[in-house]
Amino acid sequence: MRVKFLSLFTALLIVLVACSSGGSQDEVTEIDFWFPVAVGGDVAKIVDGVVADFEKENPDIKVNPRYGGSYAETMTQVMASVQGGNPPELAVLFSIDLFTLLENDVIEEMTPLFDEEYFNDFYDAFMANSKIGDQVWSLPFQRSTIVLYYNKDAFEEAGLDPEAPPETWDELVEYSKKLTVNGGKDQWGLEIPSTGYQYWMFQALALQTEDNIMSEDGKETYFDAPHAKEAMQFYLDLSKEHKVMPEGTIEWATVPSDFLSGRTAMMYHTTGNLTNVKQNAEFDFGVAYLPANNQYGSPTGGGNIYLFKDIPEENKEAAIKFMKFLTDPERVAQWSIDTGYVATRESAYETDKLKEYVEEFPQAIIAREQLEYADSELATYQNGEVQKIFNDAIQSILTGKSSVDEGMEKAQQEAENVLEPFQD
Repeated sequence: MRVKFLSLFTALLIVLVACSSGGSQDEVTEIDFWFPVAVGGDVAKIVDGVVADFEKENPDIKVNPRYGGSYAETMTQVMASVQGGNPPELAVLFSIDLFTLLENDVIEEMTPLFDEEYFNDFYDAFMANSKIGDQVWSLPFQRSTIVLYYNKDAFEEAGLDPEAPPETWDELVEYSKKLTVNGGKDQWGLEIPSTGYQYWMFQALALQTEDNIMSEDGKETYFDAPHAKEAMQFYLDLSKEHKVMPEGTIEWATVPSDFLSGRTAMMYHTTGNLTNVKQNAEFDFGVAYLPANNQYGSPTGGGNIYLFKDIPEENKEAAIKFMKFLTDPERVAQWSIDTGYVATRESAYETDKLKEYVEEFPQAIIAREQLEYADSELATYQNGEVQKIFNDAIQSILTGKSSVDEGMEKAQQEAENVLEPFQD
């Protein structure tokens, strides 16, 4: 009887231990990570690989990548989740969505979560859209500037030095005229997109002329300033007067395709398309600073990582661990190589892998060097509405529906009306 009792006790103990062991293995924290895919190339596949590497190192955390499409579509889906009482832990959203997210009180301040040395390793030009005063609200991640891509073979055919891209607006016009073939029917000299992110392209021209088009606190715009009107006139003149660029609307998504197919010899586009161009161009191409008017200039762009409020403490800790993983210098370096985005941390450029890559492919360093002349992308309160006002104004001017003065002054007045509630 005693033997039977001991056997039964032992069996029961084994079951209890097994259940206990199984229970601890099942204690996995799941976090949602929303992510936009806004450029060419298979970025989603790269993200899946990064997530798999993280889960291998952290078997107690499961990351669910959620792909939202464009930045705007991703923002819409994230806000729907938040308003539905099911906020994600993390999302990569436009760096310029900061004021909207703060207005809705849905994100955590990151200043207490990381030390100052960590923040100081990110480039100042990227941190400009990540903080307000001394408060950090997001981490630079998928960041870019606009660069000039040019077809070196087309330069040679036009009698231009393929190692000497245009450095000024005057040279840009001069080179573009030589590169435009058969009135643009066979090849345009230049394409600057005018849909989707036309405000961003315009900002480059404004910065090259004098200054940015909004205040740092997101409460004012300067769409009707003299330097803004001068920049808009040049944007229009490239097609209307100089005839080196298609008139009217030039689609954001088709410009890289036009460049790769030889429909245009030069293009303004995000450095986030660099790897896409590198992998698909069947000709020798160069990358250069955007040509200067009175100075060099480009707005920064792209997405930051945001941490959302009202999530369980263990999920918050898991999300912080994943953010650290994503922004590790080695990983930031690999992300830059895989996508073409600028590595956001200075230490990433000290890694062997990025040093070697830049040595083999010097085009990859241009965007980083141009950061010296970079400034914040258009960011204001009610940012979506203000952007739409300005995008519509640019479209109206480029399609001949309004003059430069009329379009810019109307946009400024409408933006002031939207921003009036935020004035001190």
